[in-house]
Amino acid sequence: MIEIKNKQILIDGKPQLIMCGEIHYFRLDREDWQDRIDKLKLSGCNAVATYVPWVIHEPVEGQIDLTGETRPELDLRAFIDLCRENDLYFFVRPGPFIMAEMKNEGLPYWVYEKHPEIIPTGWDKQPATTKTVDYLHPGFLADVKSWYEAVMEIVAPRLYPDGNIIAFQLDNEIGMLSWVSNCPDLTDFVLDDFSVWLSRTYDAEALRQRYPFELSDKHVRNQAVRSPHETYSLSLMKDLGYFMRNRFARYIAVLREYAEEFGAKDIPFVVNIHGTGGGRGFTFPIGISQLYESYTQGPGYLAGSDIYFGDLTVETFQDLYLINGFMDAVHLPDQPLTSVEFNCGDGNFGNNLSGRYDPSAADFKTRMCIAQGNRLLNYYLFAGGRNYRFETSLDDGNDRIAFTGEHHGFAAPVGPEGKLNYTFPRMASSIKTMMAVSDKLAAMDEERDNISFAFIPDYYMTEYRYPQSEKMRTVLSNIEANRGSGSWESMGRAMLLMGYRFGAVDIQNKPLSVEETEVLALPSAKYMAASIQSKLVDYLEAGGRVLLFGEVPQFDMEGNPCTFLADALGVSVAGEKRDSSDYYLSLNAVNWAAPRPETRTHFAQILESDNATPLLKVYGTDEVCAVDAVVGKGRAVVIAAAYPCDLAFYTSVFEQLGARAKLTHDCEEHGIFSTSTANAEGERFIHLLNLDGFDKSLKVYSESVALFGGRELLLQSKEGAMLPVGVKLDVGEIVYSTAEIMRVGVDEIEFHLTQVQDVIAFRTDKEIAESSDYEVEYADGLTLVHSKKHSKVDSQLVVKFN
Repeated sequence: MIEIKNKQILIDGKPQLIMCGEIHYFRLDREDWQDRIDKLKLSGCNAVATYVPWVIHEPVEGQIDLTGETRPELDLRAFIDLCRENDLYFFVRPGPFIMAEMKNEGLPYWVYEKHPEIIPTGWDKQPATTKTVDYLHPGFLADVKSWYEAVMEIVAPRLYPDGNIIAFQLDNEIGMLSWVSNCPDLTDFVLDDFSVWLSRTYDAEALRQRYPFELSDKHVRNQAVRSPHETYSLSLMKDLGYFMRNRFARYIAVLREYAEEFGAKDIPFVVNIHGTGGGRGFTFPIGISQLYESYTQGPGYLAGSDIYFGDLTVETFQDLYLINGFMDAVHLPDQPLTSVEFNCGDGNFGNNLSGRYDPSAADFKTRMCIAQGNRLLNYYLFAGGRNYRFETSLDDGNDRIAFTGEHHGFAAPVGPEGKLNYTFPRMASSIKTMMAVSDKLAAMDEERDNISFAFIPDYYMTEYRYPQSEKMRTVLSNIEANRGSGSWESMGRAMLLMGYRFGAVDIQNKPLSVEETEVLALPSAKYMAASIQSKLVDYLEAGGRVLLFGEVPQFDMEGNPCTFLADALGVSVAGEKRDSSDYYLSLNAVNWAAPRPETRTHFAQILESDNATPLLKVYGTDEVCAVDAVVGKGRAVVIAAAYPCDLAFYTSVFEQLGARAKLTHDCEEHGIFSTSTANAEGERFIHLLNLDGFDKSLKVYSESVALFGGRELLLQSKEGAMLPVGVKLDVGEIVYSTAEIMRVGVDEIEFHLTQVQDVIAFRTDKEIAESSDYEVEYADGLTLVHSKKHSKVDSQLVVKFN
């Protein structure tokens, strides 16, 4: 039985870490299946994942081949069974949408021909520019149900524990195509549904106030929604976003109902979240906003991220950390983090040699995600392949099943023809490091400091914007300027570089209490819902402490004046300053924020207050744009300017607010990511990443106590380390180690060395065997193993016990 409990994945009651590799059986000759599986096992993975493309398994309606009758590589049953013979778990992803560069995003051509009414109509009644459909149209759902019935004939007998299938994904990247094309689904059928939803959500008088047209007149209503007037454009933006969240959740519920009707039980259902772009994560929370109602509507769901970052650097590392935090913030108490498309390989997606990721890319992302509590990672795409031609010509330029040409997965660690590329060894090393102690990691949680990052889902409900609406443009441009890049690049990055380990809190939908969140880092726009502003005021008055970065809110999310938070802070907004080609906006620090060098910026919101203490002033005018305000028992530092990532400045801010980083280091150079994980038994791992291309020396401290016997560590360039502290094994306890655990045997442990001379401190009753590779010392009740190997020459050390 597979359970989702206490943010863990339990298989037969035991916490498990699932490391998958995506292998597309349908893109490989059948005789190559075992070779790719062998390479997946070589990487250390314990599971296989794959899409099941409807478009190729049922190219003609009613003629479904899932057993290889028409093409040997379409035998899904045989592929799943082969994975089981290799002792691998299986994660099945049958769509109906799968994307994966398939034609029609994986839907059969006949579905579009049979149901032309499911093709979306967008703004101004323009046709959709992407291959999405009306998910809840009865005709489409009837065909999807038949597809699920056929898939479940293969899947149901192979569900764990009778088989090896441990998870089932429902559709893929729901809502993504509508978002990226700004083409909301506004067909007649959908707008009928929207009208019903509006009538359930608002009473008749409220609807009349919101929409100056008759909802019961379909012609008038459809025209008014597709081409909205400015008088109600902001109301429509909000209602359409909330409606689509609800609609996606209903679609997921229907798919789960189909799967369960045909035999799915006792396995998690996965919903994956889209949103990274251009190697950054700023837009990823749009996917969370769209889909969080889908995977929090009941037990048994897992939410999985699509992580498409390249190298993890000082520029980008906070993006991944925040993405994981935001996902966790909206989860149900038992739901763990997972990533079902975990980008790996070299970045050469277009076969144009345009990508060249550092070998550290997948390694760093793996280490950070596991440290933050991800229990399943699916490396995508693990193995490339080929796109065969359809039997019937499509006359579309190549007649192939996908639009990437003959080959697919050029960037994968295992290339289309089975060759391992340069990223494979480092990726495999990190997977094996995780799997060596997977029983520990699967039950560990990140240790957190007394600070959280605020998440407001509605700040990311920005996927549908009427192109002709100036009001929408004004609101959305302000929210976008403040929600992500500004706060992430300054406040978020500073928090991590200063050593803070933090989660996120959904301050829109969940309680906000001083007991749970002592200090809150709050990205804030000019627009914020009245309910959230009121919640923040209550939190401050009860003793909460806030760093507000961005702008002090002046309006609610529909553009109505709303100053609850500003009034509580004792400030009013008097205007704003922006730089220009001949005005170099600069800020000076005052009071406890001083002394600081004068700082250039591009934006400042001007604040006036009789009580708050000024912190930043505009050069030349002394207008105030940052203050320290007391609210009830609480306190807020408001930085209403685009202030840069000045670590000394933010150190003083967080000290004033009482935020404490308990895991610290003494390296003068920044660019180190550090966190720690622990379980109920007190076993810990210290996770370190050197994000830069040069070595760094440091000592690590936990609540000011030096770890690793006070030894100075060398963190090599672009290297990571997961170092055990108090980890108990059958041979005894590893009190601390400067080397990573790579394999645990019956009477031996293999370590991956990280230092010029590593030290492993045991507390054990067993005798350590003599070896020319290390020296043994006994001191203070510990058995110290001193490696004689230099990690850059030979990084493998095996310690044996008699």
